[in-house]
Amino acid sequence: MDRLRLATIWLGGCSGCHMSFLDLDEWLFELAQHIDLVYSPLADVKEYPDYVDVALVEGAVANEDNLHLIRQVRERTRILIAFGDCAVTGNVTALRNPLGAPEALLHTIYIERAEIAGCLPHAPGIVPRLLDKVQPVHKVVPVDVYLPGCPPPAPRIRALLEQVIAGGDIRMTGREMIKFG
Repeated sequence: MDRLRLATIWLGGCSGCHMSFLDLDEWLFELAQHIDLVYSPLADVKEYPDYVDVALVEGAVANEDNLHLIRQVRERTRILIAFGDCAVTGNVTALRNPLGAPEALLHTIYIERAEIAGCLPHAPGIVPRLLDKVQPVHKVVPVDVYLPGCPPPAPRIRALLEQVIAGGDIRMTGREMIKFG
């Protein structure tokens, strides 16, 4: 089998899923024999590449940059995995949804409650505009596999990646993973 082109993506979230991925420890050396890491916050790659075999997508879709990236990821990726509870359900990232429009929330935080001369964060091209509502990945693009957990434990990540490397059907028992599509 050819080496898999693997990407890991970090949208709106805490990076805990990537930390759990790094908890694969020595197994990462074995994984490296089977994959090429073509995009990740762990590598300095600026543009999402074409022809990606597998993408682990951490985080929810919370701003315009996330929205643009997840659409690009879906278009260029064969297997898209919602990686962790923020990607699967919105989780903590979506806790702002019941608080209303992001503009009002930002005004409260950065103007009304500022201890020193408040101002709204505004830097076009640097600070992306927040979306009206934070969405889990499947609400924006089709997802092939869900890997829940906050974060998913390293053994579960390893079990999934072993199945992907083996080229088998991606299924596990219980609530660990759900195959879609």
